[in-house]
Amino acid sequence: MNIFDCITTRRSVRKFQKKEVDDRLIGVMLHMATHAPSAGNIQDWHFLIVRDEKVKEKLFTAALHQPPLKEAPLVIVVCTDLEKASLRFGKRGETFYSVQDTASAITILLLTAHALGLGALWVGSFDEERVKDILQLPEKLRPVALIPVGYAAEKPEMSKRIPFENLTWIERFGKKYDMSYYFQPGPKGEARMKPIGNRIEDILKKYRERIREKKKLTFSEG
Repeated sequence: MNIFDCITTRRSVRKFQKKEVDDRLIGVMLHMATHAPSAGNIQDWHFLIVRDEKVKEKLFTAALHQPPLKEAPLVIVVCTDLEKASLRFGKRGETFYSVQDTASAITILLLTAHALGLGALWVGSFDEERVKDILQLPEKLRPVALIPVGYAAEKPEMSKRIPFENLTWIERFGKKYDMSYYFQPGPKGEARMKPIGNRIEDILKKYRERIREKKKLTFSEG
């Protein structure tokens, strides 16, 4: 799976199979997540792996009773080290960079899970204090996301995306950035213009059609 396919085919998974995830796959996910960019390269993230059913049940309760948190075989809790972030960047590091850094790590974690044939979900709605208490987190650690991970028991459809052409400006807000358009023959051979974003999707679609299905990365022979 190339990076373009990984990004465009990833989906938020909310239903999981009752199948355990190999620790080595989890290791790959976490290893890749630590390659995310962070302010000043402080790498202020921490990861807690939760498999215990009783602990997952408590997280489920602390996160507004979202089913994936107790149905997935494991939950990865991503935290930021506020002390580390503030020592280098003060209040801005504590309140802003810490969230940016962990968000970048979470994104890579989700993409790696997908590339490994796993499903995952970014859960950001939960009672922070309850989660800290459940996991006995020190005061300096703030939980940023709960990530249920497992083998998907569903194939979610792609959610509608706003074309980037509608969200892109040049030099100042409100001044539209007219990206290059491309021509596509109409039914009678006449030229029709389409946004460059559509062209990108067309190219990716043709690319996928040419690639044979490849075996996903496993560690069965590891």
